[in-house]
Amino acid sequence: MTTALQPPIPSHPVLRLRLAPHGVLPRPIDGAWWPRSYDLLAELPRLLAGLPRAWGHITSVTVNGAKWSAAPGRMLVSNQVVGLHRTVTASAPHTVVLLAPGRGRWDLLVVPPDTTAAAAETLMAAAAAAVGHQV
Repeated sequence: MTTALQPPIPSHPVLRLRLAPHGVLPRPIDGAWWPRSYDLLAELPRLLAGLPRAWGHITSVTVNGAKWSAAPGRMLVSNQVVGLHRTVTASAPHTVVLLAPGRGRWDLLVVPPDTTAAAAETLMAAAAAAVGHQV
């Protein structure tokens, strides 16, 4: 009898997210996210699962329509419906906007997936004012 080796179980990639410290003053950017692709259906569930619980249930996500792959107007994430919106606004080509009713709005810088690790680290540190925490 021959026993075949089983391939290793794939691990879930670490979420590349850095958030600015929670403060009293509003910030133009609340942190940075470095997705592995522009496939919203693949990337968004991992992002939402990694956000602080204090942010509440995100019900609406707006991304730059020119960058992200086509996606339906809504998707189910962890048994919750999340509305997906696309914009082509030139003022925010590299951001994602997250809304949670009664909790707030968060704008995250999206570091392009093909960015080198060194450049991504610099961008993420700057977005989090270098004193944020990495999730």
